[in-house]
Amino acid sequence: MWQVVEKISQRDKRSAVILTTHSMEEAEALSTKLGIMVRGGVFRCMGSSQHIKNKFGIGYEVEIKVNKASYNELIEMARNLNLSGDLQDKVNLTKAISACEADYDPLMLEQIREDGLGADLVLEASMDPERREVRQRNLLEWLNAQDSGFKIINWMCANFEKVELLEQCGEFFKLRVPKEDKTIGWLFGQLEHNKRSLGIQEYSVSQTTLEQIF
Repeated sequence: MWQVVEKISQRDKRSAVILTTHSMEEAEALSTKLGIMVRGGVFRCMGSSQHIKNKFGIGYEVEIKVNKASYNELIEMARNLNLSGDLQDKVNLTKAISACEADYDPLMLEQIREDGLGADLVLEASMDPERREVRQRNLLEWLNAQDSGFKIINWMCANFEKVELLEQCGEFFKLRVPKEDKTIGWLFGQLEHNKRSLGIQEYSVSQTTLEQIF
C-alpha cells in the first residue's frame, strides 16, 4: 500500500498525498513535511520532523545497554556473596537476597518480586516451591545488570528533575527525561564522558515524539 502512495506522490511531480496518523514514527517514515493539529482541528505547526521536535519537544528518550559481566567477574561476585562459585549451582532465593543486603542498594533488591524488575527470578524460584532455588548465574547476571542500571538512574537523577524508566529487559534500559535547559548534544557528551564509569556498552538519545507532547 505504501508503495502505491509513494508512486502517486511522485507522479509527474504534480501530486501530493496527505496522510493522518497518531504515530510520529509512521509520519517520519512516510512524510517529508509534518503538520500537527490539536483539539479537533486547530493547526498547530508545520515543518520537517527535526524542526518540529526542536520547537515542541519536551524531553529525551535514552536507550542504554550496560556491559554484561564476564565469567571471571561473575565468579568474583559469587565469591563476595559466599556462594559456591559454580555458576550452574542453585541457591535459595531468599537466602541469596539476604546475602546481598550488605553490598547492593535495598531499593534494587526490593525489585525481586512478582511485579518487579526481578520477576523472572521469582518465577524461576516458584518452579520448586519447597526449595525456591535459582541458578547462581541467573541471579548474578541480574544483580550486575540492575546495579549498573541503578547507577545510571542515580546519575540521571542528579542531572534531571525527573527520570522515568520506560522499559527494562536484561542489560537494556529505556529512560525518559525532561528537556529542561539541556541540549541533546550536551546529553550525548555527558553519556560519552561517563560511559566507562557507568558501565555503558552502547547508548542512543532521541527527542520525545509528538504523540507524547500533544
